[in-house]
Amino acid sequence: MPEDTIEHGDWEKGGALAIGQLDTLIGFHLRLASSAIYQDFMNEMSELALTPKQFSVLELIAANPGVSQIDIAGRLGMDRATMMALTNRLESRGFVERAPSRIDRRRQELRLTPEGKAVLCEARKRISEHERRFLDRFSDSEKQQFFDLLKRVYAGRTIAAPE
Repeated sequence: MPEDTIEHGDWEKGGALAIGQLDTLIGFHLRLASSAIYQDFMNEMSELALTPKQFSVLELIAANPGVSQIDIAGRLGMDRATMMALTNRLESRGFVERAPSRIDRRRQELRLTPEGKAVLCEARKRISEHERRFLDRFSDSEKQQFFDLLKRVYAGRTIAAPE
């Protein structure tokens, strides 16, 4: 790209940084949105000390009692070691319990404990407030379109866990 077609910021004078071609990249905008959402999530969940991954795991276990770590890892695109560490952490906090599968003894089933159900209930209330702060910026039809467009980004893709 010729130099004269590059937008220059006035950052040297205390102004904004020009972002150049980044403004045309979906990944750039998704990263900024993700960062804003992550920071707000962590602030909202600070008293519960839950990360987005931990919340997601609790939610998936609640929706799928007896699910395996491997199944959750596959759904969230996590490697097995990360999933094991995450499950260990949730188990040490008394939120999750493991039990051998009645069908396949090699498989560990995950279930929420009463403490896990209680923290998930509180987390859902906080998530509702967190989500509201972002989604109130959109009309109902815009929200639906936004979710549909995001789903289109990853539709048909298998989330591969890093090796």
